[in-house]
Amino acid sequence: MPVKGVVFDIDETLVNETGKGGALMTQQVRGTFEVTMTPQTGAEVPVGRLSLAKRFHGPLSGSSSGEMLAVHGGIQGSAGYVAMEKFTGSLEGREGSFALQHSGSMDRGVPSLVITVVPDSGTDALAGLKGSLAIEITDGQHFYIFDYSLPES
Repeated sequence: MPVKGVVFDIDETLVNETGKGGALMTQQVRGTFEVTMTPQTGAEVPVGRLSLAKRFHGPLSGSSSGEMLAVHGGIQGSAGYVAMEKFTGSLEGREGSFALQHSGSMDRGVPSLVITVVPDSGTDALAGLKGSLAIEITDGQHFYIFDYSLPES
């Protein structure tokens, strides 16, 4: 269930945070991605299941794969989905992997979407990664806006 024509307006800012392990810098990167959704076939079930494959470009560069579960509501334009995906690649030159958790709904055409980094899922140079990702789709092109923090290297 893609979120079409949604614009997430997030200022490009740097914010200092304090937490476990000392100071973190919150940063924002933007880029594009392609997504392929493949419906899983089998006996008819009330919950749709799709495999996800994505390719990210820009400061977040790499690929991800995952699974989505979706249900359509009884009224046109209403639905909900959850998904988990694992990204492998680099974030501004830092190599590693991390997981993303999605929770989305469409209420009579009005989208709501939350995508967050699964806590403690970052590996290698992305260990300690925290963040959230927003999606913008304009004229069929997918864009990401990723607000994240990493421990200082």
